Amino acid sequence: MTAEPFPLIELSGSTEARGRRYGVEAAERIRLGLSHYQEQLDRLGLPAGAVRHAARRQFAAIARFDDAHAAEICAIAGGAGVETEDIVLLNARTEILRQARRGSEDAADGCTGSVLLPAVTRDGRLLHGQNWDWKVECAETAVVLRVRQENGPDYLTFTEAGGLARSGLNAAGIGLTANNLECERDGATEGVPLPLIRRRVLESADLALAIHAVRTTPKTASNNMMISHVGGFAVSLECAPDESFALLPEGGVLVHANHWLSAAALARLRDTGLDATADSLYRQERVRSHLAARRCLGIADLRDAFLDDFGSPWSVCRPPRRGLSGNLTATVAMILLDPGRAEMWVAPLPAINRRFTRYRLADGPAEAASFG
Repeated sequence: MTAEPFPLIELSGSTEARGRRYGVEAAERIRLGLSHYQEQLDRLGLPAGAVRHAARRQFAAIARFDDAHAAEICAIAGGAGVETEDIVLLNARTEILRQARRGSEDAADGCTGSVLLPAVTRDGRLLHGQNWDWKVECAETAVVLRVRQENGPDYLTFTEAGGLARSGLNAAGIGLTANNLECERDGATEGVPLPLIRRRVLESADLALAIHAVRTTPKTASNNMMISHVGGFAVSLECAPDESFALLPEGGVLVHANHWLSAAALARLRDTGLDATADSLYRQERVRSHLAARRCLGIADLRDAFLDDFGSPWSVCRPPRRGLSGNLTATVAMILLDPGRAEMWVAPLPAINRRFTRYRLADGPAEAASFG
């Protein structure tokens, strides 16, 4: 089990050039990630042929959504020396599992996220972050991408190798994190894989268009996406496959774990994920109360809230442990965003490793980070 810093991969040029470079640079991690998911799918009894068929259907949905994203996926596959369907699987593993009606039998993404508005921070800067809880093996397969776009703002994103985006920030001051939700509508319709929607957010120069992308893009799987803007705005968009529900900060603090919070959402759908993630109830409250009890908050306060170990190993900061399905899961990474400074701090396996690496959108290497 490794707690080494996630590698920084620099991408620029055309869509195809970026994709091929990504595939070449991340080939080893892409292949390792594929082996983990193929083993998981085998355990679930999903035949390889069925997975390939599902990946081809997802690729068609991706191409309809954004042909440049589809071309990039093909280029990543070429650079890594794998099949296009393999890269689709890495981007659409949630959708493939939900459509197979098997997602509840295996570990679900956890995650606890928060945004602090400038009014409650020490130096008046918006701060945004999350813990990403998932398969412990992903500590060896995730990467950080620094992408220079020809048309659109540059961006930083933390993601599984081969994925188009997960969490991150862009040069327009937009920040993004996401956490799992489930409802009875999941898997019933064709939609766009979640990493493609997150990528669209990070490609957006305008906050309104980032929110529009999340709200209006059809999905196969539910998800919560937290969007922030350096100017002092944040929203948590609880998304079912066919509609979304907005939550705004209270007292300058926005927190979301893995259960539906919107009264409108709870009146219209059934939360089918909470039984498997019952700890979400107190994770939500532990982070909220930690931050709400303080004023003049800084990045270290956000870090400390996410390090909370109440209820361990079923805690905000999850050490490696077996989930209900027997999978070894953990808080794979803690990601802290400072959109005003265009910086991201990331610690792999923070329950057993407190070393952060700072990644900047500006040119320069990743470096060890100190919080003072």
